[in-house]
Amino acid sequence: MRVLITGITGFAGSHLADYILASHPKIKVCGLVRWRSRMDNISHVLDKVELHEADLKDIVSLKKCLAKIKPDFVFHLAAQSFVPSSWLLPAETFAINAIGQINLFEALLGLKLNPKIQVAGSSEEYGQVFPHELPMKETNPLRPLSPYAVSKVAQDLLAYQYFRSYGLRTVRTRGFNHTGPRRGDVFVTSSFAKQIAEIEKGKREPVIDVGNLEAKRDFTDVRDIVRAYWLSLEKGEEGEVYNIGTGKAYAMKEVLDMLLSLSKVKVKVNVDPSRLRPSDVPILVSDCTKFVKLTGWKPKIPLKQTFRDLLNYWREKI
Repeated sequence: MRVLITGITGFAGSHLADYILASHPKIKVCGLVRWRSRMDNISHVLDKVELHEADLKDIVSLKKCLAKIKPDFVFHLAAQSFVPSSWLLPAETFAINAIGQINLFEALLGLKLNPKIQVAGSSEEYGQVFPHELPMKETNPLRPLSPYAVSKVAQDLLAYQYFRSYGLRTVRTRGFNHTGPRRGDVFVTSSFAKQIAEIEKGKREPVIDVGNLEAKRDFTDVRDIVRAYWLSLEKGEEGEVYNIGTGKAYAMKEVLDMLLSLSKVKVKVNVDPSRLRPSDVPILVSDCTKFVKLTGWKPKIPLKQTFRDLLNYWREKI
């Protein structure tokens, strides 16, 4: 069996590669990379994975790689995934996320390949959610509040449309916030952890810059999330969509306090206007009953352990 991970050098992609190599050692893990891709996240498994150079915006390169790989499973994780960047680069976000996915699908159709495909969506697709709609089910209306979120809605609906129109074996997941070691420092939990690690080592003043501390998010450890991704293709029904999360939301202030409790530093908190979004989603909390009933998946790693591992990751890097 051959598995392809788009975005293998990224946060979730690298952890997914780790999971498959450890849990399914007989499976061949392949990944798409660009010439400028950073290999830091997969440096420890470079001798165990097969890398192919391609760009989602270049269908010719995709066809060339897919013809060689002939995957049985495709985990489509590659994306422009940072919400603030989507405000600055909305067209580029769409080019990578929506058009890139169309290129992937069209390349598979052109080669007459029909692997089972996981499309990694996002809880941001739900956007504006009203109190009576919590926790969020897959049937909730999609009211995206950022260019990134709109691009993920496009990916989601394209996956459904290609399933209905062409029989592509797509399974859509809407992952709620996930974090852990290797998370980029532009993302909130990692930003907090990195700043704490820098303060511990005397590399910055004891001031932590924050954005909106009132926003509430449902956090899952990335190592639990990628296990769910695997199950979405192993047991998920083609054409279906599944929420993946814990069902508990934490305010960003609670997240910061939990990280600070793992350190001895005393800090001042500074609200940085540049970290505030033009429109923000007040709360994202999942109802993943549908996925749990089908697969038996449940998160195993406590959030405090996730944050401890994240903080230690930055302590080692700084």
